[in-house]
Parts: sequence; C-alpha cells; structure tokens
Amino acid sequence: MRDSDERNQGGNHYQDGPMEIAIEQANSLLAVRCRSVTKSYGTGDARVMALRGIDLDVRCGELLMIVGPSGCGKTTLISVIAGILDQDSGQCEVLGHEWKQLGQGERTRFRGLSIGFVFQLFNLLPALNAVENVSVPLLINGMARNKAEAYAEEVLEAVNLGSRLEALPGKLSGGQQQRVAIARALVHQPKLIVCDEPTSNLDHETGRGVMNILRDVGKSPDRALIVVTHDPRIFDFADRIAHMDDGKIIDVVDGKNKERLQ
Repeated sequence: MRDSDERNQGGNHYQDGPMEIAIEQANSLLAVRCRSVTKSYGTGDARVMALRGIDLDVRCGELLMIVGPSGCGKTTLISVIAGILDQDSGQCEVLGHEWKQLGQGERTRFRGLSIGFVFQLFNLLPALNAVENVSVPLLINGMARNKAEAYAEEVLEAVNLGSRLEALPGKLSGGQQQRVAIARALVHQPKLIVCDEPTSNLDHETGRGVMNILRDVGKSPDRALIVVTHDPRIFDFADRIAHMDDGKIIDVVDGKNKERLQ
C-alpha cells in the first residue's frame, strides 16, 4: 500500500501542528496506558459499574487480545480506549494523548487520524458499495473522492476483495463484510486498531483468514492491535492475552501461555 502521509492528512496537506507532532513523538513503547479507569452506566440504585479500576498497557508492535465472559466490560473498555466513551475517572492515554485533556474537536480529529475500529456488527453503510464504504474515513479527513477511492481499492485488494469492489454489503457474505469493515479500519493507516469480536459468526477457516489479514496488514512496529474475542481458536495470534472479569483486568499472560485462560 502507498505511503500513509497523504492518507492520514487527507488531500489538504496540513502543516504539522501540535497534535501531529505529538502523535509522531508518542511513547515508542506504549500505544495505550490505562490507570485506574472506571466507567459506570445509570444513576442511583440503577447504577452499574462496567469498569472497576482498569490498569492496562498495550505495547507498540503487539497484538493484544482481551478475553472474558459476556458482560465483563470488554466492549466498554475498548470503547473508552478508542475515545467513543468517556471514562468516569482514571487515566486513559492513547498514543501520547490523554483523552480527558482533549477538547471535542481535537478528540474527533485525533480519533479520525489515529484509530481504526472494527465493529462487531460491521456498521457498513448499506447504500454504499465496498469501495465507497472503505473510503469514508479518508473523505472525513478531507481527501478528494477520487484519491480516497483509489486508496480504498488498494486496501480491498490487500484483503482479497478486489473482485467485489462494486458490491453492496447486502450482496456480500458475512466474511466478506467483515473484510470490508477491516479494510475501512485500515485505510487511513491508523496507529491503533481496535476490533470487537472480528471472528464472531465466522467459520473456523474464514475466522483465521480474517486474523491473518489483521496481523499481516495491520500490525507493524509503530502500531498496535487490540482484539476483543470469545473465540479460543484464534488465541495463537496474540502476543499477549488480557483476561477480564467483573470490570477488572485479572491477568495478562503471554500469548503462548494460554492454558492459564482455559
């Protein structure tokens, strides 16, 4: 794929500002640093604690999986890390930026430049074909449509969908839709890629194919991948595995040391 500079900056060739410089100079060892992060839903007697003091580091160059039972807070955690939800308390630093210190406009721009999110239900726009869906992040970042779609075609080729560029989501299989969603998350070459159940409802072969794409296309020394999963068949793709329960990280193990999670 082509160089990321124009992709990350849209077609406007922005001058390097404080945010761009800080992104480039972000901690070379950690992509994510969470300390005592809490998150609750509701108020009063209906208040539910989803995150109960999360401490977690995600290293640059690694694929970290987050596992645990349904309802333990995995999706809430990655939504906080990706800046989709605000934490109630604690620190969540991503690529050298603490979310709480960013204004809304800075937050939106930083997320658009630096984070790719693969949603569990894909969230593809049904009226747009594969190329158009994948080009959306680039268009949001200000790139001209013809250039955005050219880059989108490249990434779709990389995920083996070169023959389905004009297909609408409704004409694609579940595995193909997932690959479109992955291509959309990768097209602007973000430094942090976050995936919520990327192999859910996929057969074994398709699921491993999706993980191979994520690992090969998305992982590099200056990036990090976070994957939430219930699927033990893909644990061997992880560099490390964080085990969650009841809103807490209770263990982080080497990806080759999976017996402690089973």
